[in-house]
Amino acid sequence: MKTIFSGIQPSGVITLGNYIGAMKQFVELQDDYNCYFCIVDQHAITVPQDRLALRKNIRSLAAFYLAVGIDPNKSTLFIQSEVPAHAQAGWILQCIAYIGELERMTQFKDKSAGKEAVSAGLLTYPPLMAADILLYSTDIVPVGEDQKQHIELTRDLAERFNKRYGDIFTIPEARIPKIGARIMSLTDPTKKMSKSDPNQKSYITLLDDAKTIEKKVKSAVTDSEGIIRYDKENKPGVSNLLTIYSILANKPIEQLEERYAGKGYGEFKADVAQVIIDALTPIQEKYYELMESSKLDDILDEGAEKANRVASKMLKKMENAIGLGRKRR
Repeated sequence: MKTIFSGIQPSGVITLGNYIGAMKQFVELQDDYNCYFCIVDQHAITVPQDRLALRKNIRSLAAFYLAVGIDPNKSTLFIQSEVPAHAQAGWILQCIAYIGELERMTQFKDKSAGKEAVSAGLLTYPPLMAADILLYSTDIVPVGEDQKQHIELTRDLAERFNKRYGDIFTIPEARIPKIGARIMSLTDPTKKMSKSDPNQKSYITLLDDAKTIEKKVKSAVTDSEGIIRYDKENKPGVSNLLTIYSILANKPIEQLEERYAGKGYGEFKADVAQVIIDALTPIQEKYYELMESSKLDDILDEGAEKANRVASKMLKKMENAIGLGRKRR
């Protein structure tokens, strides 16, 4: 069984885009792969965080993982900072990474643009991300298009390490879903749906109530043509709503185009909103139940224990290969 690793930062609300583009895929993968799902809290502190909010977001994200359908009997769910091997392996990989390749990372350029000062961690976090992945002999990393560059760097670092010190690492491959990997903003469908968007109408969170979802979908940007068809270039707003509907209702876009032939955007949007509500209601119910339960912490304890066993073994291989520590008799 091949291994999958994926991590999400606990940096705020989880959007419908996060769910469709990542978490929904995870549930489908866990039956066929050895899955590690990590709450990457050490990545979150590359930018300033409120201590209490971060703690709350870490636990909240864990509850979301389970609420959407991650089964702790099939997958390993854990918090990055509770497995020290991540930071230790990240330092080793940082020492074989080059400043030039880190400075070329698109996300570093975007997040540092126009700022007087940025943390060193913002520049060097890609080697930590590589460590996250490589510690578990990961074969496949499910990511969106915006993370593809980081997986390419992970592969480069793994190959560089293997060439210098022996074949230690599995070389991972990125898995980018053909549909749904990039759910777009409701107010500007040319941009990705993002929780950092100052306009709250641009995204739907997994905890939005039915009325809020209805209002946001009703006000979603479409066009003046009045025809419901998939055309990403000329009709990005309608195409985005069709993508959301298709994935959540598990119906082909072609079937939806036929269903709404000759019908207006009002009816279409109302149905999209209802599909979203139907998908999120059971997730919300389970989420609130988990947040009030000690079961969540028990699952995270078990996940950390398993992840520590696996990651520590790989870290020891790395240290032995590179010559760190004492040789044990």
